[in-house]
Amino acid sequence: MASASFAPLRHRGFALALGSNFVSSTGTWMQSVALGIYLQSTTHNTLWLGLLTVAAWLPALIGSPLGGVMADRYSRQRWIQLNNLAQAAAASALAVAALTHHLSAPLACYLAIAEGFCSSASWAAWQSLLPDLVDQDEVLAAVSLGSAQFNLGRIIGPALAAFTLLVGSPGWCFAANAVSFVVVVVAFSFVRTPARPRATTPLALLRETRAGLHMAWRTRGCRNAIIAVGTVALFISPFITLVPAMAIDVLHSGKVGATWLVTAQGVGAVVGALTLPALAKRTSRLTVLRGSMVAMALAEGLYAYAPDLVWAALALVVLGGSYVGTLTGLNTSVQLHAPVKERSRILSLYVLSLSLFYPVGALAQAALAHLFGVRPISLVAAVSFGLVVMTVSVFRPQYWHHMTMDPSQMVLSVAD
Repeated sequence: MASASFAPLRHRGFALALGSNFVSSTGTWMQSVALGIYLQSTTHNTLWLGLLTVAAWLPALIGSPLGGVMADRYSRQRWIQLNNLAQAAAASALAVAALTHHLSAPLACYLAIAEGFCSSASWAAWQSLLPDLVDQDEVLAAVSLGSAQFNLGRIIGPALAAFTLLVGSPGWCFAANAVSFVVVVVAFSFVRTPARPRATTPLALLRETRAGLHMAWRTRGCRNAIIAVGTVALFISPFITLVPAMAIDVLHSGKVGATWLVTAQGVGAVVGALTLPALAKRTSRLTVLRGSMVAMALAEGLYAYAPDLVWAALALVVLGGSYVGTLTGLNTSVQLHAPVKERSRILSLYVLSLSLFYPVGALAQAALAHLFGVRPISLVAAVSFGLVVMTVSVFRPQYWHHMTMDPSQMVLSVAD
């Protein structure tokens, strides 16, 4: 089972890209944990956590479509480097503000807008590179390893953040994140992919975006996954935003508790990312995808009313594994069914769905949690998502099959 999960690493370009992204993910999680703790400790208002999520994710409304068009026309490696340089600048500004004691909640949100725009603009380029770096039958494993590195960063990043906060301040976490973006810039100078035909037509952002949208809608394997990831983002993803509130104000475990909960989710996600691709080969992608969705709803329900930090962490291990299993399955559906010519643009629509509905759900749940508490709102979200999955499975079972069918039968997934 392990060999199937790690097979993409035999490709030098993929290994190099994955390694540098792992360094960046570690820095990102150091900053994310430190900033969440800073906001909750200084404001004790979950609404600021929701606003920070909105600031970081809503720029994708522009950045994601723009990035998809640019990645389909120009060098994806160079586009990734440009955006990582900009993110390094934003993280540096955050570090300077914190180290000079000028950081405030509004300023943190403004800088999150800049980082969020560049992150969303480069995401489609990174994802659309994967099929060019590995063999087609290794795409699911490559996507899973991409999730694994991000979530391994979720384990190591919070641990490093906890140590840095113990001996220093949040500013040093932000500085480490800035350095991690520079590592990506350097590494992608050595990532090579097959040459693509140069774009000969003038850039027409709106027309090319509409063309990608039209193709995504016609291709059911892509359309269904894009709708599904938006649903996950609306109901389930906000638990990530509310972790500091759960740790500090509900479980009364302070900063250490917050880092432990984030780490627990990361452990589950890494285990899921490294084992589920092999399980999918033994069973089917459909079995793993639907099983992950059911487990995700159940795990969040258990997490909502965990009596203490230990039980909350255990619930997050399961939630982390099922969450990455769900997103990996949906991402892979888009990767395999998207036509090559429009691949980056369709992937940008996938991240756009995630980036739109996650902050909307996070802000709504954060505002409701401020009024009614984190526990009941998390439980309502879990039950609501479970009902959606059950309804679709009973009344539209073909919905799942379109996402998990053999890519060679892709012509059957195109709507009439």
